[in-house]
Amino acid sequence: MNELLIISDDRLTRLRQEWLQSLAAEHRLSPKTVEAYERDTRQFLTFLTSHAGGPAKLSDVAALRPADLRGFLAKRRSAGAGARTLGRGMAGVRSLLRYLEKQGLANASGARAVRSPKQPKSLPKPLAASQALRVIDASEQLAEEPWIAARNAALLTLLYGSGLRIAEGLSLTPDDIPEGTRTLRITGKGGKTRIVPLLPAALEAVEQYRRLCPYHLEGSKPLFRGAKGGPLQPAIIQREMQKMRAALGLPETATPHALRHSFATHLLAGGGDLRSIQELLGHASLSTTQVYTAVDTNRLLDIYDRAHPRA
Repeated sequence: MNELLIISDDRLTRLRQEWLQSLAAEHRLSPKTVEAYERDTRQFLTFLTSHAGGPAKLSDVAALRPADLRGFLAKRRSAGAGARTLGRGMAGVRSLLRYLEKQGLANASGARAVRSPKQPKSLPKPLAASQALRVIDASEQLAEEPWIAARNAALLTLLYGSGLRIAEGLSLTPDDIPEGTRTLRITGKGGKTRIVPLLPAALEAVEQYRRLCPYHLEGSKPLFRGAKGGPLQPAIIQREMQKMRAALGLPETATPHALRHSFATHLLAGGGDLRSIQELLGHASLSTTQVYTAVDTNRLLDIYDRAHPRA
């Protein structure tokens, strides 16, 4: 017997199928997302069926209370579902209820009143120091044109050496890096300005690029240029990093932004304090910077596990 006939009556089965079809046809959700919503709402209707003692009916869904939804979340959590799974499950249930509400068949206010579980923050994925140094090494660059190899090395060195976002690096102009300067004034998210160090190695890499670049680099125009002389696009550097991942045997997480994560993590490992790192990264809140303490703790534990004779 079809499982849908077990967990819901004919009318609710039909309405739910129409909702799933609308997700694909009208809202253009991906097949995988529709499949996930189908699975999540099937689990929810199974939960309702166990309480109703028979296939769930539209009236059961229409009469839902916040307590019913919290009960569903509690049951899924006890079965081992994590916060992300529970959050997606609630998104599917809310979507189904909104669909029924628009047809005057249910009230979605109960679902709106229930908060989804707090999602864990994703930990940054920095490179090891040895990996980061290879990425920014001019001799490791894969571009055939010497000036393009120097350009890539200079930009990547700025991302790692100064903790810049890729957009911040690409927004630099020749005027922003006068000869002999030791700092950069960066305008980041929200128009917030910060001062970051410019390491001698980074300044040297920029100067090498300037010497080799075939285009006139002066004033307030972009410092980093594409092959035809226009502003360098982020996708170009991202593709270069993709090539380097394969050539250097780096993990899939090795991206231009991972160099910014590496900057913060390596500073912390070297004794840098969180407040200073917060200022250098341009984070508005210290809590955003504190995520790097978890990364550093994980790194230390990994070293312990691999090196301690009793581990």
